[in-house]
Amino acid sequence: MAVTGACFGGSVCHADAVLLRWIREVADEPLVIDPTARNIEARENTRSVSTSIDERRSLSAHEIVAAFEKCASILRERIRSLGYEGPATFYVWHDQQAGHLRCSTTSLPSDQLPFQSRVELDVPLVTIAEEFLKDASPGQVSWHDLRQASEGDVDEVQPENFVVRVWTAEVGGTQ
Repeated sequence: MAVTGACFGGSVCHADAVLLRWIREVADEPLVIDPTARNIEARENTRSVSTSIDERRSLSAHEIVAAFEKCASILRERIRSLGYEGPATFYVWHDQQAGHLRCSTTSLPSDQLPFQSRVELDVPLVTIAEEFLKDASPGQVSWHDLRQASEGDVDEVQPENFVVRVWTAEVGGTQ
């Protein structure tokens, strides 16, 4: 069942669209912007949202995009109201291993995001949302993607070809 209303510019809203509500609520969560404490920023500002496969079928990528864009807009205003004038970035990625969408805010510019792996920046948010919605088995790794571990793999954190695809929005004072 869908209801129409003033949900992100008059688009169709789903009465049971928990994911969209959770994305909107990210903008109201506690926010730490402190360039001297980036580990605290990462811990306090990183959020994970997901939903059932059934709800995924009822959502569109454009609804998810609108929710995250609205969230970024609210965060931009919140950061300005703090009087912070430095760089700040809100960013979103699909965590394929967990089957979730993740987002965070940092006082770093977008080309310095705090990932331990390679990052592909400026991926369209609609692409990330579509990838999330099409994930047929969120949080599960198929057998053909697994390989036998050897003693030499102990120190390997991630495969060399692993890339985190990220959408960013500048939300800081320097834009």
